[in-house]
Amino acid sequence: MIKKMAASLCLLLSLTTLAQEGTSSPYSFYGIGDIKFKGAVDTRTMGGLNVFSDSIHINLQNPAHLASLKLTAFSVGATYATTKFQTETDEGKARRTSLDYLAVGIPAGKLGFSLGLVPYSSVGYKIQELTEGDSPVYSRYTGVGGVNKVFTGIGYQLTKKINIGADIQYNFGTIETQNLRYQTGVDLVENGTREKNESDIQGFNVDFGATYQTKVNSKHTFFGSLAYTPESTLRLNNSRNIAVVLITSGTTSVVESQDIDVADTEIKLPSKLAIGTGYGEVKKWLVGGEVTLINNSVMSNRFVDIDGATFENSVRYSLGGYYIPNYNSYSSYFKKITYRAGLRYENTGLVIQNKSITDFAATLGFGLPLSGTFSKINIGLEMGKRGTQYYNLVEENYFNISVGLSFSDKWFVKRKFD
Repeated sequence: MIKKMAASLCLLLSLTTLAQEGTSSPYSFYGIGDIKFKGAVDTRTMGGLNVFSDSIHINLQNPAHLASLKLTAFSVGATYATTKFQTETDEGKARRTSLDYLAVGIPAGKLGFSLGLVPYSSVGYKIQELTEGDSPVYSRYTGVGGVNKVFTGIGYQLTKKINIGADIQYNFGTIETQNLRYQTGVDLVENGTREKNESDIQGFNVDFGATYQTKVNSKHTFFGSLAYTPESTLRLNNSRNIAVVLITSGTTSVVESQDIDVADTEIKLPSKLAIGTGYGEVKKWLVGGEVTLINNSVMSNRFVDIDGATFENSVRYSLGGYYIPNYNSYSSYFKKITYRAGLRYENTGLVIQNKSITDFAATLGFGLPLSGTFSKINIGLEMGKRGTQYYNLVEENYFNISVGLSFSDKWFVKRKFD
């Protein structure tokens, strides 16, 4: 059954992925899929560090940063990822390209506003298993879909040193998983069975944030940030269909099908608390760290008969920073580039075979200014490992290339002349 997929050594005999899918991981079968959103490219390339209040970039993880915007900003990001999967006996590869975020930020004096769309989680895998014997049995497991967030946020400059903010998010999406089992015949594929499960998902949640910054001396500044997400609920409208199918020349025909009554469910989105600090010279360099505590133990799977995995509380550690040789250089373009780097380690909260699934990554990034503007092209590189090839599990070694476009300008300027 599909519920055993991450524990089986045979699952990676053949694995491919579609370009539009946001993930290619067999672990995305559980919960609501991979939580793929790690922030905008500029913060993601610092290991996910979110302590710096940038005046030209939209911070998508702490709404208090919106109050620091000085220019209207439009941001969009995408990622190309390659992943190598390994077990103790098998291996496979996958590639994917996905949209990461789309957002607009608008300053208004001491206020800042945002509006955007984020693909929050993703399910995406296509796996084939062959069981040897007198009558070989083929099994195909596929999953697509995920959860998206439409959000709007506001930030307010409470004092010269303190910003506060909040946003509200509407979560929606569809997840479909399918399990197909069949045997080969002489002239055509014999009858097989197919189980299709689908969940329509919706719900709301909110984020709150606060930031603090103060001058330590004439050059250096201390930064602090706090972000909190209360626990919320996603409601799932579930359906299941069992069918007898006939497969000829790669075409699947339904011979007979039946809808099975399954219970609608609810999944808790966990509460989250992120605390970070940083220190540096604003237009020169910054180093900082952040700890995020996530109450993942409240998570569950989409259907009550899915087992093989549990959830536990988790923690994420981020360490990173940036360096700008000379932001105002006229002689060298390379001196105006923002160089970013970071490290990220997290316990994802997913437990399979009594083994916690962990994720570690190193990041590197470049902020390329567009001549004559405040806009930038942000390029990020991320190399990491999730899971393990031992304990009957799957190890994922991944390399991601992300590109973020941040267009910043004054959109609302009062005319001096009519």
